Amino acid sequence: MDGKQLQQQYKHHISDYKHWDQAEHATEWMLFENNIGPHLSLDETALSRDELYTVITNKSARGQKGALVALVKSTQADKVCEALLKISEGRRHLVQEITLDMAASMHQIARRCFPKARLVTDRFHVQQLAIEAVQELRIKHRWEELDKENDAIAEAKKTKEPYIPELLSNGDSPKQLLARSRYLLFKHKDAWTASQLHRARLLFERYPAIEQAYKLSRKLSDIFSNCTAKIVAFKRLTLWYNEVEESGLKVFRTVAKSIETHHTSILNYFDHRSTNAAAESFNAKIKAFRAAARGVRDIAFFLFRLANIYA
Repeated sequence: MDGKQLQQQYKHHISDYKHWDQAEHATEWMLFENNIGPHLSLDETALSRDELYTVITNKSARGQKGALVALVKSTQADKVCEALLKISEGRRHLVQEITLDMAASMHQIARRCFPKARLVTDRFHVQQLAIEAVQELRIKHRWEELDKENDAIAEAKKTKEPYIPELLSNGDSPKQLLARSRYLLFKHKDAWTASQLHRARLLFERYPAIEQAYKLSRKLSDIFSNCTAKIVAFKRLTLWYNEVEESGLKVFRTVAKSIETHHTSILNYFDHRSTNAAAESFNAKIKAFRAAARGVRDIAFFLFRLANIYA
């Protein structure tokens, strides 16, 4: 049988798609309030053409059947809340904890729709913010080195002399050093290979601001990894803020302000060490399902199949 014909037969005759109770509004929102549990994850995902959906999942389902609580086509707090408030108040009050990222809209949604839940900002989003600050410094210096190289090449042409690039002891030029240092800055120094260790030494000697930023990033990561009590984490974060101020690094002051804005929900992590890993895992499953279907042509039917598997 032709594959396309089989798909049409399944959609219109074999499956229960025609009798699906959420068919009328599925492309805008889907709710499965019976799947609500005490611990939820709140995140966003893209289904087709970068259209963003807010997705709520039940952690206790571990990404299996019963995991999907809600899927709403929007990340705007008002639109998402309009859909979620259709869930009965009793069900919404069952939620004790919600893990989410640092987006203001996500916090608004959680507070308005699940007023009794404790909000926990995902530690990996906080660490990612610090890592991005380190990478921003690296990229800034790389553009400066590109400008220097272009100026040197132009000067060599004027004087009709051959341009000889500066090479470091590991064979990298300064711009190559900065480009090739990208991945080592994501890792702890104990995980560096011999060549990465050599490259890091050269990088930090030439660009001490990057070394400062890298150390601040690793200290923030160590707070999340090593602290077991909220009060200890609070004290260490305060000391970290002081180090950021002393460093004079503008990008890290921005990171510190963002952490300060969400400090209550960030510190809630140390109560039960809850993360948003379940939501990220569920997003990966959606992407894998989308890839297996070779893209999403019929969004409503795709959502029907998604609901059958995970709701």
